[in-house]
Amino acid sequence: MQTDGQPKYERAYQVIVQRLKSGRYPVGGRMPTESELATHFDVSRATIRRALDMLVQDGYVESRQGSGYRVLTLSPASDTCLTSFTDAMLRAGHDPSSRFISLDHFKAGSNELTQLPAEMQGVEISRVVRLRLVDNTPSMLVKTYAPRSLLKDARPEDFPERGPGQSILRILSDRFQLDWSAACEDISPILADAAMAETFQVTAGEPLLKQACSAFDDAGRMVFHEDVYRAGSVSFNLSQSSRTPRHV
Repeated sequence: MQTDGQPKYERAYQVIVQRLKSGRYPVGGRMPTESELATHFDVSRATIRRALDMLVQDGYVESRQGSGYRVLTLSPASDTCLTSFTDAMLRAGHDPSSRFISLDHFKAGSNELTQLPAEMQGVEISRVVRLRLVDNTPSMLVKTYAPRSLLKDARPEDFPERGPGQSILRILSDRFQLDWSAACEDISPILADAAMAETFQVTAGEPLLKQACSAFDDAGRMVFHEDVYRAGSVSFNLSQSSRTPRHV
C-alpha cells in the first residue's frame, strides 16, 4: 500500500479522491464504512480514518455520527463562488442540467469585453454561455470567460448537459487543466432586459441578481471569470474553518 515512502493514509486518500471524481461514489451518496475501506486497502481502521478525516477537511465528504460518511462534492472550494452548483443540486436531491447556448471568441479589446476585469480585456478571450436548470426549470444564466490560450481547442462537446460532468469547475480543471487557488466575488442587483425576462420567465424590469466571480492561480494571474445571472435569492454558509487544497 505504501509507495516510495508515501504514508498509507495519503495513498488511500488519493485513491478515494480519484474514485470520487470517476463517479464511483456519487454526490449525496454514502461512502463505504471504515471497516470496508480498511479491508479493501489492507490497512488499519485508524489509518483509513485518517484518510477520511483528510477528505472531510478538504470538503469532499462529511461525517455524521451513527451514519458514516456522505459525499458532499467532487469539486470542493474555500471560496463561495467556486462551489459546484451541480454538486449542491445533486446533494439536495434535485436534477441539475445545462443547456449549451454558445461558444464565442473575442479579440483583445473587443467591445464585448468592456465589462470584464481589466486583465481580461488585454488578451483574446473565449466565452462559454450556458443556461443552468434545476428539475428542468431555468435557474441561472452563466457566462464563463477565460483566455483563449487556456481553452485550447474548446468545442461545444466539451460542455455536457447532464450528469456530474456538467460542472464547469471540473470541465475547466479536468479538460483544460486550469488551476486556481483563490477568487473574489461581487454580487449586485440588475433589472431583467427582454432576453433575460424570457429566459427566466419573468417580466422585463424585474430585479435579478448578478454574481461576478474571478478566479486566480497561485501567482495571482486571473484564470477565468464568470458572470452568473439568477432569479431569486442566494444563501451562504460561512465557517471559521479553512481548508488547504491537496493536489492529487
